[in-house]
Amino acid sequence: MNLVHKIEQWGDAHHPRVLDLIRIALGIFLLLKGLAFMDNTAYLQNLIENQNVIHVSSGWLMTVVYYVTFAHLVGGVLITLGTLTRLACLIQIPIVLAAVFLTGIFQEDINALVWPSVTALVLLSLFTVIGSGPWSLDRYLASWGDM
Repeated sequence: MNLVHKIEQWGDAHHPRVLDLIRIALGIFLLLKGLAFMDNTAYLQNLIENQNVIHVSSGWLMTVVYYVTFAHLVGGVLITLGTLTRLACLIQIPIVLAAVFLTGIFQEDINALVWPSVTALVLLSLFTVIGSGPWSLDRYLASWGDM
């Protein structure tokens, strides 16, 4: 049995139902962040541009802005529904990790905006390991296929 299968079995066996509510809240949070970025791409663009760490051209900057927005929208929906949860979390982790570093660590005073990102990063790491849980579309479709 390979390592990924062992992690999946452990995650399925040790998953309280309250974590599903937290997973759904995390997915809704990411979806709302994606909608906010879609509504105001200039905000995200300025957030990335105003960092002294990254220097990118305007073409790459807009590519990053659209990637982050799309990843939050799609990832938020997938995490909320509980389908492809591990994959959606893996895609979100680098984005949220960058948000933690860019909004918190390189600032002179720790910004209040960094704490939701840190919480999201911890939860994304958790759901990457434990998966979607009993209240998920994955579990429903698996049980429906057994009929």
